[in-house]
Amino acid sequence: MFLFAQKRKYSNEFLQIGVGSRAFGMAGSVVSSISDVTSGYWNPAGLINMKSNTQFSLMHSEYFAGIAKYDYAGFATFVADKTAVISASLIRFGVDDIPDTSELIDADGNINYDRVKSFSSADYAFLFSYARNQKKRKEGENGLSYGANVKIIHRKIGDYGKSWGFGLDIGAQYQLNHFKFAAVGRDITTTFNAWSYNPDKFSSIYTATGNDIPKNTTETTLPRIILGTAYEAKLSQNFGLTTELDFNLTTDGKRNVLVSAAPVSIDPTVGFEADYKKIVFLRTGIGNIQKTTNFDGSQQYSLQPNLGLGIKIKKFSIDYALTDIGNQSDGLYSNVFSIRIDFDKGK
Repeated sequence: MFLFAQKRKYSNEFLQIGVGSRAFGMAGSVVSSISDVTSGYWNPAGLINMKSNTQFSLMHSEYFAGIAKYDYAGFATFVADKTAVISASLIRFGVDDIPDTSELIDADGNINYDRVKSFSSADYAFLFSYARNQKKRKEGENGLSYGANVKIIHRKIGDYGKSWGFGLDIGAQYQLNHFKFAAVGRDITTTFNAWSYNPDKFSSIYTATGNDIPKNTTETTLPRIILGTAYEAKLSQNFGLTTELDFNLTTDGKRNVLVSAAPVSIDPTVGFEADYKKIVFLRTGIGNIQKTTNFDGSQQYSLQPNLGLGIKIKKFSIDYALTDIGNQSDGLYSNVFSIRIDFDKGK
């Protein structure tokens, strides 16, 4: 079969959803302030700022009234005498039990419901991360941290088709007193997905019905740059507030975001996290700012507010987020739960 290369604006979009309920509650504005195992997704440089030697995290959410399932598992630990961190993450976004009616009609033209089977359409990502400081420093001390991800992507549509992809992310964090600055380059070398299709599943049915048979293709994901700034304030002895502003820069042309331009579009997000003794956390964030057109032709801006809550009891943390609460009538909002377990003593 022939092999074609395609540059798609929304390639591997399941990897833009995010992980961790803290991040969801803050509308994804976390690349500067992130400092736990979920840094392996958001900004690998944040792994070096973990408050415990080893962390493990799980997350589950559902979309479109439970039709689609989104799951995450992550593990991170210090190595090399606590001068570096390695991490592994697994992400799955899938729709299961999809009826396959391609063989509903047998060779004699009869409808036979016993021939109806089911399949899953699922996307997987495996992330392997490494992070370290520019120089050994104490917790809270000013300085630079950096890290990188190697990610392997596998997408599968039942027995019809599948793809394998490879990509690289890099990230950095710089702490300056109460400020933290970050830069993340996702798919920095361009991520490639090589698709292959099973001709046995398409040839007879698709030819008989006059449909085109898919051809093997190579799908590319162009780089995305995220810049962020966070400020952590101590409001009193017991209360603190973290504020972060991020800018997502996409390089695949115009998108329906606040700054839509070619070749770079800019999508800003802002997040807030208030805490009580670093035990109870209340979060909110605003993102997905878009320009919409009304029926009368007038235009207005819409945005997506998020809310979140977290509790940390010793080595166990549980977080919750309610996302896309501005579009509940569309059924697109989701309840996101995640847990994190810290092992061993602090650094």
